[in-house]
Amino acid sequence: MANTRNGGNRRPATRRALRREVPSTVAVLADEQDFAAMRRYGSFLFDDHATYLRQMEGLLRSLAAQGTHTTVTLFDPVDYEEFCADARLDPDTPASRTRYTAEVAAAGTSVTYEGQPIGRLLPQLVNEAEQQATWEYASSLLTRGDCASCGEDIGRAAFARATQALRQLIAAAGPGAHHLVCSVPAEGATPLVAVLHAEHGDDGELRLGEAAALVFCTVLGAGIATERPGGVVLRTAAPGRRDTVRGWSLRDGWLRPLSEAEVFAAYCTDARTGEPVPPEPGVDYRAGLRLTEPTEGDGRPTA
Repeated sequence: MANTRNGGNRRPATRRALRREVPSTVAVLADEQDFAAMRRYGSFLFDDHATYLRQMEGLLRSLAAQGTHTTVTLFDPVDYEEFCADARLDPDTPASRTRYTAEVAAAGTSVTYEGQPIGRLLPQLVNEAEQQATWEYASSLLTRGDCASCGEDIGRAAFARATQALRQLIAAAGPGAHHLVCSVPAEGATPLVAVLHAEHGDDGELRLGEAAALVFCTVLGAGIATERPGGVVLRTAAPGRRDTVRGWSLRDGWLRPLSEAEVFAAYCTDARTGEPVPPEPGVDYRAGLRLTEPTEGDGRPTA
């Protein structure tokens, strides 16, 4: 009987230990519009987005306290409705939402929960999703095909050219913390935008996010491949120095430096309204540095 009793006591402990080895995925309704769309289902019990987010944060903390590795992804009501229609599921059940999370949402963009507040987690998740969507769309522009006259892979050549441009940008900027933004027009009113943060040490060591660098080069490469106008703004911060902003325009397959006046005008104009905005204190606006353009046959796409 003693052995049976000890074995019984061990079972809950071993189950808890096993539970810690099972990962979890939580799909969250990040904005109020998506939340409102789910309220039409009677089995969805929340009626206030703020309360829902507080409960979601409590769930994440509970999972973390159990030692469970948890990733957070976005719950898309439109995608969910299509999933249920295709799978012939009743969308108004918790089981259907669970299946959607496991089969569809979990395959999308996700962020690992590491105890960060929900107010910081959601912008991080939305930013990751936007960057993923930007990369996918820009990648589709890079697959426009081969050059009709020479057979060159235009997308591959444009991406290689964009990679060289990024290397030169960071090298020319020198030591410091660099914030780069690349913008290329897309279909519709919203442009493709890629953001990259790089740390260039005094010892020459370069630290940057590989995923963000991939998106940056893909967006810039898409602009090169499609011959769309675009631009890059680089802001550099270094200890003991004022921040410096420089800019380049994308023309004829390469980044051309803007003048100091052009950089000032671009940075001090509201992108939505076109109205001037006051310059930031402690910031110097400087002309873009000239970058060495690759020679023909060295990564330049041809028509």
